[in-house]
Amino acid sequence: MKKIITRILLILGILLAIAGIIFVSYGIYKKFTLNIPNPVATMEVEGYGTIKIELYPDKAPNTVANFIRLANRGFYNGTTYHRTMPNFVIQGGAKDGDASASPMLSDIMDNVETDKAYNIKGEFIANGYENNNLKHEKGVISMARSDYSYYGYTEEGYNSAGCQFFIMTEDNSQLDGVYAAFGKVIEGMDVVKKISNVEVYYRDTEVDEDFKAPKDEDGNEIASDTPKEQPVITSVTVETYGVDYGIPETIEPFDISSLFASQYLGY
Repeated sequence: MKKIITRILLILGILLAIAGIIFVSYGIYKKFTLNIPNPVATMEVEGYGTIKIELYPDKAPNTVANFIRLANRGFYNGTTYHRTMPNFVIQGGAKDGDASASPMLSDIMDNVETDKAYNIKGEFIANGYENNNLKHEKGVISMARSDYSYYGYTEEGYNSAGCQFFIMTEDNSQLDGVYAAFGKVIEGMDVVKKISNVEVYYRDTEVDEDFKAPKDEDGNEIASDTPKEQPVITSVTVETYGVDYGIPETIEPFDISSLFASQYLGY
């Protein structure tokens, strides 16, 4: 009886092993034979039109996963383009209109026990990520981030992207390898151009030695290239063609303000 049971278990084990091999082989076959399109984002901008952007998960997988999660959970709906430069970029996606704010974990996942801000690592060559060779050509979308290199915190700046993005309005090779490009506009470059040419408070080229920057209601200086009426992104949705790109890997934001307060003010 024991021999029979042993043989049955052995046969079952062999069958399970064969089934596992078949399953894995089919997955590999499916991956390499099915022509699954890249995800495509559709962005509606009130009064301007529609922008379609093909995303490249093979170049910047975590960046793409982050953008998809934010977009398909409605994060970008109602955000604006708060920076427009005709021969450089249009930049948007700031949380609650605050260009310095990071997204929250609850923006990308459910049932968060302790909600907190997050950033993602920069997927570009200067940050040790070699797979992303996308160039910052006209129409390319890339992640905005902070730059702390002046203070000696270069890597912290490299890993400070969260939700803001920019779309190139012209080629700029100086950004190649130091910002995480992750897609390109495939329809609606005319819309991008219209947004880049909106009326702003002032341009850097107009500033002279007597110039004083305008201030907002709180008395803060308004940055150059800030639109007087910021174009509103009414919705962003991403067609993934049935592929689940998952929840992005996150890191805690680098708080340079608290660092300086503790070092120089003793807080």
